[in-house]
Amino acid sequence: MSEIASAELAAVAAALRDVTEDVGRRLAEPGNEPRWSELEWRIAEAVCGLHGVAALLQEGFRGRGPARFRDFLEAQSGHALARHARIAALLGALDREACAAGVPLVALKGAALYARGLYGPGLRPMGDIDLLVRESQRPALEPVLAACGYEAAYSSRRHDVFHPLGGPQTCTHRLGEHIDNPIKIEIHTRISEPLPVTKVDITALVMPVDAQPGINGYPSGAALLGHLALHAAGNMRARALRLVQLHDIALLARTLTPAAWIEALGNGSLGWWALPPLRLTARYYRGVIPESIEARLAGLCPPLLRAHSARARVCDVSWSRLGIQAFPGIEWSRTPAEACRHMLARMVPSRVALRELERGAAQIPAAGEVPWYGLSHVSRIVRWIFGRPPRVQTLLSVRAALEGLNVLHARNFGANASSHSQRDDDKCVQRF
Repeated sequence: MSEIASAELAAVAAALRDVTEDVGRRLAEPGNEPRWSELEWRIAEAVCGLHGVAALLQEGFRGRGPARFRDFLEAQSGHALARHARIAALLGALDREACAAGVPLVALKGAALYARGLYGPGLRPMGDIDLLVRESQRPALEPVLAACGYEAAYSSRRHDVFHPLGGPQTCTHRLGEHIDNPIKIEIHTRISEPLPVTKVDITALVMPVDAQPGINGYPSGAALLGHLALHAAGNMRARALRLVQLHDIALLARTLTPAAWIEALGNGSLGWWALPPLRLTARYYRGVIPESIEARLAGLCPPLLRAHSARARVCDVSWSRLGIQAFPGIEWSRTPAEACRHMLARMVPSRVALRELERGAAQIPAAGEVPWYGLSHVSRIVRWIFGRPPRVQTLLSVRAALEGLNVLHARNFGANASSHSQRDDDKCVQRF
């Protein structure tokens, strides 16, 4: 696999960074039509797919940009709307069956944001349904899921995954939303994130004490904010943040009262780990995070992480970062000992971690086209240290977006286009 230092991958990496930052700003404050090159318009398709923001962008791009990009946004919005209808029907069935079985559940993240009316139908994509259940009632949930047409697929350290009975178990379309991609159900008994190896657990804040059989909401807006921030923190650590996560936080933050912010600080919904995701949200969505809250969180945040968060951009901590780092998220370590544990876990992963890596690779459409997961772990380590190999999921999204593109005569570079040369554009197309 070519290293990211090669000209063709460097051109794509630069376009990913520039387009991601532009899209992030446009989600917060829609502006004029971008002055992107043909390569960048195609990269924008990959960015929308990786970050789950195609439907949110569609309104701002009506009548703007190349016809292909407008058609892409329209198609993505149609698929997202169709999936939303299926997910809403499935949540209704889960609620009825869980009520009948006497099992309390909490519908997490996207489902909760929809329930609060923060998104219109289909505007926020949901690749799966996340549910929280008390550990003691986890066995009683299996018949509920079976009654809704779902069977156990596999388990990880984070959750149990259920797939539709007799249906496809993996996504078949690699770029963005598609109605044919299966809707998974992920069952959680804990809400926690390793930051970077020590887990931050907020389960007690998310599960209502008086939860009733069926689907419940979060106990409060503060609890939902805490979960969104913690999940974003975990993804930032893994360099897997999505722009839609910042949009979630911004929409919810606008609805919170001063009392809710105080509650979030007082009950631990926002802890030392919350500054980076909230500060990043405030960088794009100005004014949505109270300055007093950011200042309080800065006082709780470890110095290294606080310094990193002051300069981090979305393209640094998201799927738009094309190159694989040797020790991503090491800045989240609070002590030298924890940093060493993080590096050791990365260099010598457990058997469970390796199995989860293999299982995750199997869920990525066309992952076999890139030989990364077929390499030994030692080979991957060597490439981390001495190069910047491209990340498989990002690379595949880029390939899908660039398919069939010929930019040999595309010299439509505006003042805001990336600094890479046309020759680099041509090389990257030949490579992909």
